[in-house]
Amino acid sequence: MESAAEMVSIPVIVAIVYGVMAVYRQLVAGKAAVWTSLIPVWAGLLGTVLGVVAYYLVPEAMPADNVLMAVLLGLSSGLAATGADQVYKQIKKSGDA
Repeated sequence: MESAAEMVSIPVIVAIVYGVMAVYRQLVAGKAAVWTSLIPVWAGLLGTVLGVVAYYLVPEAMPADNVLMAVLLGLSSGLAATGADQVYKQIKKSGDA
């Protein structure tokens, strides 16, 4: 059962980052393009913070042995949220054509 708890933390971080970035995208809609180009940066930073927070608050749910591993898992999870958004957009775009 221990491995099942560890497998949940990464998708949770991805889902949280995805949701926050969707809100951010709505907030910067219509503003300069530089704000939307920063989405991967913000997603990576937010994922990193969430990874470290999960490491300290819920260590049994984070599959990391040290804080550096938690940082890397959080960063990759945050960037995975950006990738998931791009996959969705490409699928949606190919369906419209």
